[in-house]
Amino acid sequence: MPRIFVYIAHKNGVLDDSAAELIAAAKKIDATAAPTAIVIGSGPGLQSICAEVQKLYPEVWQISNEALSYPNAELIRKVLTKIVPRGSVTLVAHDHFGIDLAPGLSIKLDAAFVPDVIAIDSLEANFLKVVRQEFGGQVSAHVNCDIASGAVITMRPGAFKTVENLSAPGTLVDKSAEVGPLTASRRYLEIIISETSDVDITKHAVLVSVGRGIQEKDNIGIAKELAEALGAAVSCSRPVVDAKWLQKSRQVGSSGKTVKPKVYLACGISGAFQHLAGIKGNPFIIAINKNSKAPIFQVADVGIVDDILEFLPELTSKVQELRGVAAK
Repeated sequence: MPRIFVYIAHKNGVLDDSAAELIAAAKKIDATAAPTAIVIGSGPGLQSICAEVQKLYPEVWQISNEALSYPNAELIRKVLTKIVPRGSVTLVAHDHFGIDLAPGLSIKLDAAFVPDVIAIDSLEANFLKVVRQEFGGQVSAHVNCDIASGAVITMRPGAFKTVENLSAPGTLVDKSAEVGPLTASRRYLEIIISETSDVDITKHAVLVSVGRGIQEKDNIGIAKELAEALGAAVSCSRPVVDAKWLQKSRQVGSSGKTVKPKVYLACGISGAFQHLAGIKGNPFIIAINKNSKAPIFQVADVGIVDDILEFLPELTSKVQELRGVAAK
């Protein structure tokens, strides 16, 4: 079995949730594997990130370089090409950065490339069978990947349940000296802050999120009534923003905001990976959709096949009734 490496994402001194998900994916590939985590960056915050990663991985490779103070896929490809042995399997989160990093990395390592994997089926000899989704999640494709020469695989965020911390911290190995000088043709310029609104959906423990199934702007009020009854906020998927039914600041997804609620009600949302990429922290997901084959049901803890225009008012009424009883 090839050695497994995991690229660890972090931002502003905070470890990404994908760190705990990717080791779970590695264990699905090989239950006996001892994956090596690779943490890249610079500054004093890098040490604290490594300490967090050591709680999950038996071995952590640290690469510190001033040129890596801001994640640049062009530079990180060069780093990984220098330190990852040929023939290895490298796992990366399928997010904006991973989509930029992984394809070129597979070419540099002369390895197979499999994007947006949602499940691991089996490993037989040098063939790894994985599951991807096609046609907006309507079809699950079972793909046989020849990993004899290694592979770079991006894993969909949220597709793999996180694992528990190790009983003892993993070993930290500093690989910075092996990298050498780094230059890139592109560089970081600035961060542009997105528009603000009266509601910050990233701060709410419960979200009532609506998608195309809400059908028209006038029906948004149905979701708002439920959110008010639950003490929640209303969020949405991209089609709702594109139709100008809600503000961009309420959009969840890869082109919207990243949220970490405790409970997420997905109402009339199909569940494309672009939307799911914005949901972190393994919330309790309740999906309501009249399409029983909607991809959202594959990640939901509770799935309800119904028309949200009929179901949500009934749910609101029941919540209000129960809260009224509790208040007495």
